[in-house]
Amino acid sequence: MSAMPASAQSKTAAPQPSEGATAEGATALRPHAEQAFAGELAALAAQDDRPRPARWRLSPWAVATYLLGGTLPDGTVITPKYVGPRRIVEVAVTTLATDRALLLLGVPGTAKTWVSEHLAAAVSGDSTLLVQGTAGTPEEAIRYGWNYARLLAHGPSRDALVPSPVMRAMAEGMTARVEELTRIPADVQDTLITILSEKTLPIPELGEEVQAVRGFNLIATANDRDRGVNDLSSALRRRFNTVVLPLPESAEAEVDIVTRRVEQLGRSLDLPAAPDGMAEIRRVVTVFRELRDGMTDDGRTKLKSPSGTLSTAEAISVVTNGLALAAHFGDGVLRPADVAAGILGAVVRDPAADRVVWQEYLETVVREREGWTDFYRACREVSA
Repeated sequence: MSAMPASAQSKTAAPQPSEGATAEGATALRPHAEQAFAGELAALAAQDDRPRPARWRLSPWAVATYLLGGTLPDGTVITPKYVGPRRIVEVAVTTLATDRALLLLGVPGTAKTWVSEHLAAAVSGDSTLLVQGTAGTPEEAIRYGWNYARLLAHGPSRDALVPSPVMRAMAEGMTARVEELTRIPADVQDTLITILSEKTLPIPELGEEVQAVRGFNLIATANDRDRGVNDLSSALRRRFNTVVLPLPESAEAEVDIVTRRVEQLGRSLDLPAAPDGMAEIRRVVTVFRELRDGMTDDGRTKLKSPSGTLSTAEAISVVTNGLALAAHFGDGVLRPADVAAGILGAVVRDPAADRVVWQEYLETVVREREGWTDFYRACREVSA
């Protein structure tokens, strides 16, 4: 099976995803998972009669159903959020029900962040207890910080302390998330060791500590493809149960993923549905898979691979951008010219090396492929 996020239209009178709203009442551009799929989460909770771990909103079975999709006894259709091996989701969910933290590992574009968000939404009803890892992430982002005005005025106190998302999750028995863990400096990463092993967070300035209550756990995501990553120490890696999210195994599975996700993004961006766009979606997926695998689909021609990952997420972006071009500057029909520039931008990351790879692919594969003449011309035009 494949490994990427997905969204499908309900075929029954299932609760529809809510749009979400900002504090001012305006529609949120990108609602949190617990907002966008509040109806499905409520339907699952109402019919979920299986045992639930402490402070979980749903049972492990219901959490897996929420991610993978299914039909409830009352006919409610739960849309799939992840299309991939069921066992991967089951292992991830059961890990969160233990005292082991979960590390979602995979190349860029394999839905690590997406799965992390939806797991937190289903387990805790809140996916916002998030630490975004970067090269500049400080220790305070994981432990705690201080309100310096209060600190200077009154000295160290609970009122002056600013809890991190991880500290809040520990105190409330919730699920915390750390994105791009390997982007965080190694000494800051190791702040998690005591939290994950002892389930405590010392506050030496106050002579206190925060003890995690039942229900607390942590989901981290990481990939080992990007340059400049900081490898996890063996001590920290031992605190995680690692689940590897794979790329889609078949072209059909990847086409399905891209189609579902593009439909969802198109609705959120108010893009009109493009008639007969499946041909271009298949073409984008084919190009990405062949260049990614270094081989044409028929196995007859070996290819050079570009420096980029050419992930399913990038294919979704290329098609979505193509739909916007077709809607606003075309006749609404997705055509080769609408996706050609996006493909070029995704493939040619290194102008020197990748451009050679792309030109060879165009001339040796695309030019000779039956039914791809318009696509070849469009790509040649944007590549000139």
